[in-house]
Amino acid sequence: MTSERTFIAIKPDGVQRGLVSEILGRFERKGFKLVALKQIIPTRELAENHYGVHRDRPFFSGLVDFITSGPVVAMVWEGDGVIASARKLIGSTKPLEAEPGTIRGDLAINIGRNVIHGSDGPETAAFEIALWFDPSEVNHWTPSDQTWRVEA
Repeated sequence: MTSERTFIAIKPDGVQRGLVSEILGRFERKGFKLVALKQIIPTRELAENHYGVHRDRPFFSGLVDFITSGPVVAMVWEGDGVIASARKLIGSTKPLEAEPGTIRGDLAINIGRNVIHGSDGPETAAFEIALWFDPSEVNHWTPSDQTWRVEA
């Protein structure tokens, strides 16, 4: 697999419930590299662009209202298969259907307060990263333990 990047956001409910370090730790323990991180209260314009694919759905306004209601921790993670792996770490959109051990299975309350967002594919990841981060905010670095890892 080639290294790829994904966009992850801890939503206002996750930030306000003090789950930031728990969620970051899960990605770090999995072995992914954090290359961008910031806390932001999204503007309505940013939120509407982010959720643009849902614009014609009845829940669109509620999504935008919620994501702009407080701080969001926006991140870019890098690694082999990070998009698919992140989706598994995150769990089902509906917390009641999310497996125990996933972020949503362990931490989320309901579909409207499901703690975290993760890109669902390479095109979405590229779009979301560009939407939330200026290229200068995404770091390029090599972990010091990279030479210790064995390639499969």
